[in-house]
Amino acid sequence: MPKTKYVEIYEDLKQKIEKNMYEYQQLLPSENTLVKEYECSRNTVRRAIGNLVNDGYVQTKHGQGARVIYQDFKQNEYMFGETETFKEFALRNLKKHETKVVVFEELTVDEAIHEHTLLPIGVEVYHIQRVRHLEGNPVIMDYNYFRKDVVKGLTVDIAEDSIYEYLARELNQRAVTAKRKMVVERTTEADEKYLKLDGFNSVVVVTSHIFNADGVMFEHTQSRHTPGNFVFFDQTQRK
Repeated sequence: MPKTKYVEIYEDLKQKIEKNMYEYQQLLPSENTLVKEYECSRNTVRRAIGNLVNDGYVQTKHGQGARVIYQDFKQNEYMFGETETFKEFALRNLKKHETKVVVFEELTVDEAIHEHTLLPIGVEVYHIQRVRHLEGNPVIMDYNYFRKDVVKGLTVDIAEDSIYEYLARELNQRAVTAKRKMVVERTTEADEKYLKLDGFNSVVVVTSHIFNADGVMFEHTQSRHTPGNFVFFDQTQRK
């Protein structure tokens, strides 16, 4: 299916910003200039600019135009407001990555699991523990619960590659909404066993509840991150 015009314009402008053809704090060309350049309507240009605003590339001000606010952060960063996978993160940052499954079992949610995950009592789940390696170093411990009626046919091989890629490719499912909480906790025996802590006695703990397009919470994950490796990045707009 061909891309709509405003998406093509958005992607072209985004690429030019990322390549510093339009630099930080520089104004984009005027609407009239962009209309002529892309041979489109003013509304099409405005939709493309609106997407750039939503994604944090530009900021608009009446009477001044669209100013570039994008900066390429040099540290590894997770997009805290996105459902980016570990594999996607590693590829985006050009990092060697590996995932090793240390626990893979099928359980039925009881009261204790429900209290911990908020998954419904009686639902069958896959319980998985995975160690994430970046550039050869174990940096994340994931504790996952996936509903079996949504994430059907899950295997160790899939869990060591990308569960979300499997969901989209084989099951026509995708993560739509993520609710996350981030705290810092003291390390546990498991953290010390599986992670390279480099002298740290605490970890960054991100708890996620993930919902599909039907509004079903199909995943609960607790990710325990070594503090010295990641920056969590988010962006907001004041309405």
